[in-house]
Amino acid sequence: MNWLTQFAIPFLLSVLVVIVITIAAERFGTKIGGIIGTLPTNMAVAFFFIAYNNGTDFASRAVAVVPAEMGVNILFLLIFSLTAFRSLPYALVVSLASWAGMSAVLVWLDPQSVLPSLALYGGMMLPAFLFLEVKKKVVSGTRVRVHYTPQKILLRGLFAGSVIALAVVLANVGAAISGIFSVFPAIFLSTMTIFVLEHGARFAGAMAKSMILGSLTVVGYATAIHYLYPSHGLVWGTLASYALAAGVVLVVSRVFRRMR
Repeated sequence: MNWLTQFAIPFLLSVLVVIVITIAAERFGTKIGGIIGTLPTNMAVAFFFIAYNNGTDFASRAVAVVPAEMGVNILFLLIFSLTAFRSLPYALVVSLASWAGMSAVLVWLDPQSVLPSLALYGGMMLPAFLFLEVKKKVVSGTRVRVHYTPQKILLRGLFAGSVIALAVVLANVGAAISGIFSVFPAIFLSTMTIFVLEHGARFAGAMAKSMILGSLTVVGYATAIHYLYPSHGLVWGTLASYALAAGVVLVVSRVFRRMR
């Protein structure tokens, strides 16, 4: 059961999410893809089992760092999108090296309260989004024509699964490495790599902008369960938090309509 909840379920869900994200962005554009790509599906499952196995108070404390972790992953998205125009290998090296350095600093800071964590998130998310929207004037991508085959979908799933499996393995190698790789942006990395390879850096950059703004949904869900798990319990706390996340999705959708 431990292996099932800690590896198999998150792994399969992550592979499914990457496939859904890429197809949604291609069929409906990067705005819709960004919303779907940042729904807190994986996190909801992960923290449900964390609370089930360790109690809601433990899960409430553990989730406090998630907003700051999301901020680091947003900067990873920003750096990847800016460097992908040079080449994919260059983007991978620079963005992953930057992510590792920022994650090490975050592990060292170890924010224990949700409020400092939210402040760190805001200090990273807002400048990153405004830089792409206002400074770089990144235009959201429209739908692209793709001929889907079972082989194409399978390859996407295998690639995403390999990235996620590596992250899971490294997250169980030692205290220091575990602390860093527990927040590895496997879905972001898989999605961006697939888009650069298949549609180019411009489309990937548009997707990055949408996912940066869409990250508000994940942070909203994390903040909600931080406060609602202790007071409402596991089931009602989860349902109420997902309802709040749905409200954030509606707000983000309105902002998306005003974006380029």
